[in-house]
Parts: sequence; structure tokens; C-alpha cells
Amino acid sequence: MLDNDPAMEQFLASVERRAFRMAEIATGSTEDALDIVQDAMFGLVRRYASKPASEWGALFFRILESRIRDWYRRTRVRNRWRAWLHEWRGRDEANDGEDPMATLADPAGRDPADEVVQADSIAALEGALRELPLRQQQAFLLRVWQGMSVLETAAAMKCSEGSVKTHYSRAVHMLRKVLENDGS
Repeated sequence: MLDNDPAMEQFLASVERRAFRMAEIATGSTEDALDIVQDAMFGLVRRYASKPASEWGALFFRILESRIRDWYRRTRVRNRWRAWLHEWRGRDEANDGEDPMATLADPAGRDPADEVVQADSIAALEGALRELPLRQQQAFLLRVWQGMSVLETAAAMKCSEGSVKTHYSRAVHMLRKVLENDGS
């Protein structure tokens, strides 16, 4: 990392958790999300450590979005093969087992009903986010979770500010529609 070692470490620490959640929502997989975020961080350090710290945010999220899109491409091909193999073998790989640890009481004394409602709300939001087209998902997450401006989001997504506004608006409307219907 050049002379920016402490600054780069601080930057990466400040974005890692939100970047992980973005990747996890996009992929639906904790392991894949960890790999994607780690790869994006290495990419930033490898190629852009010498850039001014003010540019790292947009550069990092551009790399992250690129890695997520690459994951989608690879997964699409893998899923075609899996579907073909599944049909060919004629197997049903459903797993109905429930984790017994998930049913234990919370030692912190939190109300299980509140926990269930909160978990259901989070699951509904994450499910709705996963249903969004990738560009809308990324525009929403960069604007809302990362707090990026339209200009910064446009730089991270490699598109115009108008495209960011359109993707973001469509994402908000779709999320609102899905979540309102889910709650009825």
C-alpha cells in the first residue's frame, strides 16, 4: 500500500461492513459476499492506493459492483449446469432440517415476538432487494446505505447521474410496492 497505509486501512475498515451487506444481499450467500468484498478491497489497494483518499469511495464501490456483476455472470452459467444435472439425475435435494439452536431462548431477555417481527421485516426487505434488477439494487444501496451523492453513485456505477436517479427512483417505487403488498 504506499504512504497511505493507515489511511487506506481506516477507509477499508469504514466500508467493509456495508460492502459485505451489499454483496450478501446481491448474492444471497455469506461466503460469496466475503469473497467479493475481499477481492474488491484487494483491487482497490492494488490499483488505486496512490490515488487521493477522497477518490477511494467511488473507486471501491465501482470495483465492488463490477465483482458482483461478474459473480452474477458466473452464477448464471453454473445454475444452467446445475439445473441440467438436476434434471438428468432426477434428484430432489430439499433439506427440511431445522437448526435446534435457533429455537433456544435468548439469554439477554429480549422478547422473542419482537425479535420475530424484526427478523421478518429485515427478511422481507432483503428479499425485496434481491428481487430488484442489479442496477436498481446497487443504486439504492449506494445512495441509502453508503450515503453517496448522485454524482458519487454515478461514478461508482459508471453511468450518468440521470441513470442513477432513474434506477434509484424505480428501486424505491418497487420496494414500496413489494413491501406494502407483503404487509397486507
